[in-house]
Amino acid sequence: MRNARAIVVVLDGVGVGALPDAAAYGDEGAHTLAHTAQAVDGLAVPHLAAMGLGHIATVLGVPRSPAPGSHHGRLTEISAGKDTITGHWELMGVVTSVPFPTYPAGLPGRLLDEFARRIGRPVLGGQVASGTEIIAELGGEHLKTGCPVVYTSADSVFQIAAHEGIVPVDQLYQWCQIARGMLQPPDHMARVIARPFAGEPGAFVRTPRRRDFALPSPPNQLDAVAAAGGEVRGVGKVDDMFAGRAFSTCRHVGSNAEGITALMDALASDFAGVVLVNLNDTDTRYGHRNDPEGFAASLEEFDAAVPALLARLRPDDLLIITADHGCDPTTPSTDHTREYVPVLVREPGCVVGRDLGTRPTLADVGATAAEWLGVERIGPGTSLLAETDGSIA
Repeated sequence: MRNARAIVVVLDGVGVGALPDAAAYGDEGAHTLAHTAQAVDGLAVPHLAAMGLGHIATVLGVPRSPAPGSHHGRLTEISAGKDTITGHWELMGVVTSVPFPTYPAGLPGRLLDEFARRIGRPVLGGQVASGTEIIAELGGEHLKTGCPVVYTSADSVFQIAAHEGIVPVDQLYQWCQIARGMLQPPDHMARVIARPFAGEPGAFVRTPRRRDFALPSPPNQLDAVAAAGGEVRGVGKVDDMFAGRAFSTCRHVGSNAEGITALMDALASDFAGVVLVNLNDTDTRYGHRNDPEGFAASLEEFDAAVPALLARLRPDDLLIITADHGCDPTTPSTDHTREYVPVLVREPGCVVGRDLGTRPTLADVGATAAEWLGVERIGPGTSLLAETDGSIA
């Protein structure tokens, strides 16, 4: 393995246009980036524009740079689904051809009853719901009874909410582990999510101590890096997406601002391997809440950090900025959207980036990191470096 680093930053939910099969997911016409820009009369992301973002899609306020500083294109999700775990797995070389089970009519009674039996108390909810809305609806009853609030969404998720003053967070995590063990085929949902909250009725707020308990991933590109002796460092919820496997360290954060700081800290230390970063505010705080103003502000916050990020790169660092799916905040739905995702590739010595076009799979990201680091490639991806001036083979 080369003494080098590959930094992959996932801007959660930042899609760049509906995929050809979007109608099958109820997402025909979705375009997270363009619709967000239209809703706020233009995005102010000059640094991402300079890297080539305006070449990927037509976005109000994001011009095409005459000399884009990164290679630029869009990636096609070919896995079945539009969930965070599906997107992250495909980015690292794992394509899921059979979708994880979802329950659009609500969680089956048999699952709720079995979960209640295993934790020794009844549960509240069970329906498809927005997390903030169901906490507002059932949080008062939860305070009186101590019964957890359980719900799902359009994604393959079994979510468990509890007030930190009523149920200690460690106990909530234990309940999630119980649910994870319970959800076996055909109910093998992709994630069990702990959703701790605090506050009083009418003013409940979710706290930063969320955790995701995912199905174990098949062998993926992160495993290959670890097997070759490289470090895998995470920022955000990424270790949860891969059930913790292969990660040397992972710093969980409560906001994108904290995530950007954690990324800068990671790059300040000397190591070889991968830094995988998930910046989640665009998705969780704004996309799912149909808040295009917040979504735009979150993108602009990251854009403001781009110069410092580029300045922190070493001569043997490869930077990839991408996303895992869409989450169009302007649609009636509050769910993820089935979209292409952007990819910006900044390699050392890049003066004018090339147009990478439309790539056939998100797995090209993992394949690119593998080539850069000189480790085994896993999955169907093709390295984007073959399309650039910088062959390092």
